[in-house]
Amino acid sequence: MILGDSLSAGFGIAQQQSWPSLLEQRLKTQGYPYRVANISISGETTRGGLSRLAPVLKQHRPEIVVVALGANDGLRGLPLAQMRDNLSAIVQLSKTSHARVLLLGMQLPPNYGVDYTRQFRQIYPDLARRHKVALEPFLFDGFADQREAFQNDGLHPTAASQAQMLDNVWRGLQPLLRKH
Repeated sequence: MILGDSLSAGFGIAQQQSWPSLLEQRLKTQGYPYRVANISISGETTRGGLSRLAPVLKQHRPEIVVVALGANDGLRGLPLAQMRDNLSAIVQLSKTSHARVLLLGMQLPPNYGVDYTRQFRQIYPDLARRHKVALEPFLFDGFADQREAFQNDGLHPTAASQAQMLDNVWRGLQPLLRKH
């Protein structure tokens, strides 16, 4: 199950081009018996994700939860302590439901200030260490500095960038997968 925002919901591209759709295809071709429940919503914050989590955990009973939230908290300048607490609760609730967790890290543009961007970026590895869960440090690793990799808004990756996003996710996800 993927709990994310517009970056995982496929904003601005065809749904079948999004990295979660590509993930489902890769799982199938590599013989993993998983289906992907992508419950990502554009504009989602960590607070919104946390508020939706308990019922969707009960509904989907995921073996793995990929947490891809925080970007909107940061872009809105929300208090980082609140973001950290929400992510921590999401991870804990997912683990309590017996799901393995992959936390996907994000970074903010430098115009948010050195302190805020550094503290924001550090939340992900700190939480992964504290909760002993898998971490992929940066969803945009390998293309964040390439303007052509993003749609006109400069925030959302193009369809062509989705395969790189999947490769980034796969690094953290593959060790959690089981062939059953």
